[in-house]
Amino acid sequence: MSAYGHAEAQRCAAPGSRQVSHAGRAWRIVAAGLMTALCGLGLGAAGTPAVAAVACTAGTSPDFNGDGVRDTAIADPDATVSGHARAGLVHVVLGGGKGVVEISQDTANVADAPEDGDQFGFSLAVYDANKDGCSDLAVGIPYEDVGTVKDAGYVQVIYGSTTAVGSEFNSRGFIQGETQPLGGGPETDDWLGYAVAAGTSTTGFPFLVIGVPGEDGAAGADIGVIGYVYGTDFQAASVGQDTTGVWEDAEPYDRFGASISATDRHFVVGAPGESIGTVGFAGGVVAFRPSINANGVPDPLFGMGQARTVGTNPDLAAQTDDRYGAALAMAPYRPSGAATITDSVLAVGVPGEDLGTTVDAGAVHVYHVKADGTVVLLNWVDQNVEGVEGDAEAGDFFGQELAAVNTTTNVVSTAATMRLAVGVPGEEATEEAPEAGGVQILPMIGAPGASDAWIEPGNGIPSGPSARTYAGIGLGSSPALLYVGVPYGPADGRAVHGFPWNATSGGAPTQTWKPGEGGIPAGGAAFGTAVR
Repeated sequence: MSAYGHAEAQRCAAPGSRQVSHAGRAWRIVAAGLMTALCGLGLGAAGTPAVAAVACTAGTSPDFNGDGVRDTAIADPDATVSGHARAGLVHVVLGGGKGVVEISQDTANVADAPEDGDQFGFSLAVYDANKDGCSDLAVGIPYEDVGTVKDAGYVQVIYGSTTAVGSEFNSRGFIQGETQPLGGGPETDDWLGYAVAAGTSTTGFPFLVIGVPGEDGAAGADIGVIGYVYGTDFQAASVGQDTTGVWEDAEPYDRFGASISATDRHFVVGAPGESIGTVGFAGGVVAFRPSINANGVPDPLFGMGQARTVGTNPDLAAQTDDRYGAALAMAPYRPSGAATITDSVLAVGVPGEDLGTTVDAGAVHVYHVKADGTVVLLNWVDQNVEGVEGDAEAGDFFGQELAAVNTTTNVVSTAATMRLAVGVPGEEATEEAPEAGGVQILPMIGAPGASDAWIEPGNGIPSGPSARTYAGIGLGSSPALLYVGVPYGPADGRAVHGFPWNATSGGAPTQTWKPGEGGIPAGGAAFGTAVR
């Protein structure tokens, strides 16, 4: 295993490898405790929050306190909380200098209590779950024990309000169980909440997609499912690859639900362990519309892996351990001639892609998902593509993380408005700084090398370069800024930096969030692994 692979395995036991170790974890949840706490927070038939006394100002996202100013949620899932190592927390930095709200399982209105290794904040999504105009925060806690079931996982939706996120209403939790909206039952290493994505459909209902990549089933271990929660009354459906109309079959170690991305018109689910023929861990993705069909599930559109995409590049063939779909990013797209947004552009990371004899160099596919549900391959991108800065090297893992944006949605989309950031956490800056990492910023449409830029520690990213910083492992986006988390490496360099999407190579960030500054508490074990 490469040094990067070892670091990832230690960090999160990611569903990209067959073996998962949590050596040294302490398990402290008793059977009745968590279930009682969750049901008390509205997991039964009741629990819909009241409308805020003072109305929120809708239109900006994320805006947790409803004042019309953009806020920022920054996760630190490895943070120690009340003496519990890696219990995890989220910092919500309120825009306009209005302070920082720290949310953990030690916070009032948040279920249960912090325990060792929960990793609260491992994944984040933002949407208006109750349609009161304030943004709400969905927090994935994939290593939460449910009763005595280890690492079953849990997702908490924490409501925003005019008195700041989490301060006014009880939160809403989601687990598996016969009496719960998602149905089923919690099992060891389900990892519910490993990935989350959310939005509001074109017909106006909020939806949340929850990945459960460790779910076992009749087909075997770790086939994976997703939970789809929709409407302000939190109706829900469980969907797997054995659901009617969903591409491929459920197979062991598919880990369907390990990655998810959404726009208001489409959402896509990654299955990086998908086998293509006899090729194991080649990877695949499945696309849906956020609308319920006659079978009571979101409408499946298509599925695909590398061997099933049209193209002439020989590297399009599926290979063992490519992990196509390990990372996903989507942005809404207005094609030429359309009066409004109708489509989506999808980027699919293939971080294990071998380029010739260059092992694990990585690559990204970019697709146009059309309003009629069809899909067209736009680009194959790697660091050997003409005009793209840098060179593909073994162990770069180009495409391990992705972020995408349409910076200007009220005009016909162009290469200047459709932007993509690719995390390259295995990039080696110098012999003294192996796996310092970096981020490639590219156009989503048009020639990928026409307006690309490269930033890395010491060249755009202020700190470093230093060994095993893994820059590019934490990415997020807003219409104005690309968020680059630097959660690892020297402690004084750990931060989240906001770069303009039109940044030039080596360009400096225009905003920085750092532990110990701007009201953010000092410390930070993995500050910025997820940013929304």
